[in-house]
Amino acid sequence: MQRSYLIKGGTVVDGTGAAPFQADVRVANGVIAQIGADLEAGRRERVIDASGCYVTPGFIETHNHFDGPMWWMPTMEPMPGYGVTTSINGNCGFAAAPVHDDPVVRKEMVDIFSFFEDIPQKPFLDLLPWDWRRWSEYKASLQRNVKLPVNYAAFVGHIAIRLAVMGMDAWDRAATPAEIEAMCAHLEDALAAGALGLSSNLLDHDKKDRPVPSMKADDAEWAALLAVVARHPGRTVQVIVDYFMRMTGAASIERIAALAKEAGVRVQVTGGVPTLQFQAPMIPGALAAHEKRKADNRDDMWVSFGVNSITTVISFVSSLTFAQSNNYVWNEIIEAKEEEAKFALLESPEWRARARESWGKTFSHSPLGNPETIELFESETGAGPKGVHLAAYMRERGIDHPSDALAEWLLDNGIHSTLRLSDWDRHEETMRTLLRDPRAIGVNTDSGAHGKMFCGIGDNVLLLTKYVRDLGELKIEEAIHILTGKNAEHFGLADRGEIRVGKQADIVVFDLAEIERRKDVKVYDVPDGEGGRTYRYSRAPAPMRLTMVNGVPTFDDGMFSGFFPGRYIGPADPVLAEAAE
Repeated sequence: MQRSYLIKGGTVVDGTGAAPFQADVRVANGVIAQIGADLEAGRRERVIDASGCYVTPGFIETHNHFDGPMWWMPTMEPMPGYGVTTSINGNCGFAAAPVHDDPVVRKEMVDIFSFFEDIPQKPFLDLLPWDWRRWSEYKASLQRNVKLPVNYAAFVGHIAIRLAVMGMDAWDRAATPAEIEAMCAHLEDALAAGALGLSSNLLDHDKKDRPVPSMKADDAEWAALLAVVARHPGRTVQVIVDYFMRMTGAASIERIAALAKEAGVRVQVTGGVPTLQFQAPMIPGALAAHEKRKADNRDDMWVSFGVNSITTVISFVSSLTFAQSNNYVWNEIIEAKEEEAKFALLESPEWRARARESWGKTFSHSPLGNPETIELFESETGAGPKGVHLAAYMRERGIDHPSDALAEWLLDNGIHSTLRLSDWDRHEETMRTLLRDPRAIGVNTDSGAHGKMFCGIGDNVLLLTKYVRDLGELKIEEAIHILTGKNAEHFGLADRGEIRVGKQADIVVFDLAEIERRKDVKVYDVPDGEGGRTYRYSRAPAPMRLTMVNGVPTFDDGMFSGFFPGRYIGPADPVLAEAAE
């Protein structure tokens, strides 16, 4: 394997937001060794022709859920082909550690994670070694057992901490002082071992309409946990709020902002400013509150957002979409394990009556509530029709209610048929505002989760293709800053995120005219837990000319290189550094 590289003839965009410049970049022993014009190649040094290309820091994915999938999908494709060099995980309160001693509680944690993130449960339970209880032990197991082509960083999840301490009681009540103390010990263990911080969830309800355990945390619990985070400079709190279903986002942000200001910690709020058209009435108030917090010198609140709406494909084997749309009777089809049980429900007059009633409770803004936005996408039997919307099928068959129409279509076409919902319309004016906001983090792709819904690796390049190349709304240096240096600073990853001598050589080389977010395809590489494979959606490479992680190519000459140079990374902690000295 080559150890020294000279990237020649490219235009460097250094990740700081500074203007591009022509320069060669030398990489040696995993770091950027030299930047300058017309550098001479050394002996045994591989030269990479970057003529007509940009040379930039590696892209940092800010919101992923590979905590489980990386154990059975270690190539993490197509990340290398899209220039991703670092993946941030453990978001939304979901994490693989810590865990309770009781295997029943441990399975509950996996159930929660698997349901909300549409991650297969069997491989999660069977393929992870579960040789840990504390987060530090999880990190050690990860480093021992998994080799990755990208750097991996992670939060410790509030939901996991609550379940590890309280067991099943975490669903039902506030914690006692002793339990809060035990939670703080788990958090201290994780932060000392290199966790990015604490992530929490003030959004989700489960398949039984129960608020997730983190929503039972009172202010005493929050204050204690934030005080632990405050003892570790550079650590961040990430929390997801609800501007999507029950519209509690504004109140949640106000509560957490007050607690965080008192503790003096940085908070990143996922969905903190709504960006979809149906959320337009809430946007002015959310933006005004965000601007007010930015003006307060004691406030360190950030918002994060995605550059593309999730493409929602609904499987009737595994999907959270019905439950998350407040249609819990149709979710019974998902929960039924055997095909015959699913067909029995679809044929039952009693279930049909309940399903019609439940359909009427679907959130009005959800595409699932409108037959004009539900495409009959794939047919298992070929009976069809497919490629048409449910509304057209209703008219063709003379069926009055969309619930009955969908039941009839599934009976004809099979349980392994799928639906596709219309994409959510973006509020582009708000997007333009957030793209230039100094306290907004972009590229929230949710990759690693919802493989059958297609949350997307590859959405990151839309910043380059849509907003830079096609619309001209961002300069290349602005887009690269969003993808690299801004994220590195936010998460405290001080040794990367810039093209600068001494920085880790996470580098991407690409021709802006060549790259695209490619069409989605099915890839059958997910273990089903029964000896077979099921599918996820993926896509072909953008492609990048070169993706390099810690000085080693991971995407090279049009394909995945087969190298796994990624490592666990975390924020620099001045407290630990002083203690080590």
